[in-house]
Amino acid sequence: MPGITRLMTVRVIRGWVMTARLPCPVAPGPLEDYAARFDDVFSALGQRRGFREYLAGLLLPRERNKTLTCLAGAEPVIGINDPAVQRLQYFLSESVWDPEAVNDRRVALLLADPATAPTGPAWSAAFATATMKPGGRLMPGSVRGALIGPTG
Repeated sequence: MPGITRLMTVRVIRGWVMTARLPCPVAPGPLEDYAARFDDVFSALGQRRGFREYLAGLLLPRERNKTLTCLAGAEPVIGINDPAVQRLQYFLSESVWDPEAVNDRRVALLLADPATAPTGPAWSAAFATATMKPGGRLMPGSVRGALIGPTG
């Protein structure tokens, strides 16, 4: 476009010249520190942004935080066409990201924190917190569990 100059920084990764990763809008409060630990799992700015909005929607006190419109902070019926709702819908159902990698990172963070890591013999419960996305990919939403057995 005439009159618009944009400086782009580049980096070389494994011989490929890449543009610098765009910064993501910051999540509220201490949620940013947690969300930033997942940034390398997502390849695009929109995915990182969607992940932060999804986490914020799950954790913020709302009347019904399990519906898509309330997760995005919109009115239940009126806000269905709100841009925040549409972004979240795209992130959860259409965007290409690996839910298993996100879950693996989540579990690794839980195990690394002394407050949430197992400390002795216990029963292990394995949960797959996902449903299928179009094309056979997993989507967060439902919980299926299985009791594995004693650990430690």
